[in-house]
Amino acid sequence: MSHEQRLAELGITLPEVAAPVAAYVPAVQTGRYVYTSGQLPFAEGTLQATGKVGEGEGLVSPDDAAGYARTCALNALAAVRSVTGSLDSISRIVKVVGFVASDPSFAGQPGVINGASTVLGEIFGDAGLHARSAVGVAVLPLDSPVEVELVVELA
Repeated sequence: MSHEQRLAELGITLPEVAAPVAAYVPAVQTGRYVYTSGQLPFAEGTLQATGKVGEGEGLVSPDDAAGYARTCALNALAAVRSVTGSLDSISRIVKVVGFVASDPSFAGQPGVINGASTVLGEIFGDAGLHARSAVGVAVLPLDSPVEVELVVELA
């Protein structure tokens, strides 16, 4: 089954590529690799949430943040598709880098970025297994709670 067919089977529709919020492009292909810019959890042109991730009132819950990381990964795949024309040209997901705007007491960044890793595994199977970094930061662009970038290898 192709990656595009798998998306359809899962009921996932990739969004339009999010417009850059500064001076960059969403993705760049060099040789057999595509590198995406960091993707925020935009859905239908709107940032899904703002704020820091953590436990407590006024914070983005880790479970919600994992859902936003999933959205970021899908936005990154849309950026890849904008360069390659199809996800079927992907032979593997090489690397995921996830940033989590974290409350100072929050140390669950890997669980948040699992939202991205899990959906990539669902779509690509073994080809979705990847190296990864999950980094806690003080603030992200537009006060987003999460940001995800991908490196993919093409067939």
